[in-house]
Amino acid sequence: MPDIPPFDIRQLGRVDYLPTYAAMQAFTSERDLQPSSNVPDQLWICEHPPVFTQGLAGKPEHIFLPGDIPVVQTNRGGQVTFHGPGQVVGYPLIDLKRAGYFVKEYVYRIEEAVIRTLLYFGVTGHRVGGAPGIYVRLDDPAGHAPLPQRPRKWGSDPAAQQNGSDPHLRAPSFPDFTGLGKIAQIGIKVSRNCTYHGVSLNVAMDLEPFSRINPCGYSGLQTVDLSTIGVSVGWAEAADILSQKLATYLAP
Repeated sequence: MPDIPPFDIRQLGRVDYLPTYAAMQAFTSERDLQPSSNVPDQLWICEHPPVFTQGLAGKPEHIFLPGDIPVVQTNRGGQVTFHGPGQVVGYPLIDLKRAGYFVKEYVYRIEEAVIRTLLYFGVTGHRVGGAPGIYVRLDDPAGHAPLPQRPRKWGSDPAAQQNGSDPHLRAPSFPDFTGLGKIAQIGIKVSRNCTYHGVSLNVAMDLEPFSRINPCGYSGLQTVDLSTIGVSVGWAEAADILSQKLATYLAP
């Protein structure tokens, strides 16, 4: 097996969304023009001026008061989210075939990198069944108790599922966000086994624009940042830790 080129982490600072989106597409397209082994995977770390981005599954009714914030249609998965100053955005540009794992594991690894980043700052991040991204308990951001609405292997106990004795063995029809705030968003695109778009972590930002949308298509979903839950950390430090964790957990 040929040696895998080292992961190339690029700190872009604050950059406009549209040119960055175009650059991701161009980088991914150009990978097809040369042997994959010659193209190092990259991780772009940045923040954006205020912008709403709509995914392929996005519905117009989930953006009800855009105001002066532009809305950009994209080809990533998911629905609408907001990017703005004070949010760390990570764009992994990875050849999954070379890395040796599939899309579901890729998303899991991104989530794990965010969870480990939050843990570094004393916060416990959680997954919610049926809703990609990372969430925190609003009443106890540092608490380690597992969520009842965490992802499950549905149907692992057929007897309990059949007699209804354990409701958590049945897949929920709608994710349960009770007592939770969303602190990290995930939206990805995979083209010919290569990824772009990625993850955003709310650090210390103006959260008001999230009230103008149904975040990720969910009415009433509360969005938080590290500042909201009492963690004072600068953007640069959060960006550095998240980039380290992404590089570690996305490694082949």
